[in-house]
Amino acid sequence: MIDDFGLVISSFQSQYGIRISKELHTMKWDEFKDLLSGIGPETPLGRIVSIRAEDDSDILEHFSPEQKRIRTEWRTRKAKAMSKENMDDFLESMKQALIYAAGGEQG
Repeated sequence: MIDDFGLVISSFQSQYGIRISKELHTMKWDEFKDLLSGIGPETPLGRIVSIRAEDDSDILEHFSPEQKRIRTEWRTRKAKAMSKENMDDFLESMKQALIYAAGGEQG
């Protein structure tokens, strides 16, 4: 959320008319969370989130270069953030799947 805070600010302004940079110091956390979870798809944050989350190959095929860049940067950042333990678990499961697919026994 820190990396996207500029999008959060502009989305609050466009959707709610709230200047979050001024009101954040007095806004309660629960109110902030409720407003953030209600951000619509036509806000700056909503558009970026929909680009990042898109997995439909037909839609991806028609993405602009800028949309592809946004999605690639997000996926790269997520991959780098994967913990060593999660990566080890993922690699082990892939190894076992390949062994099974080759007709071997899983261990």
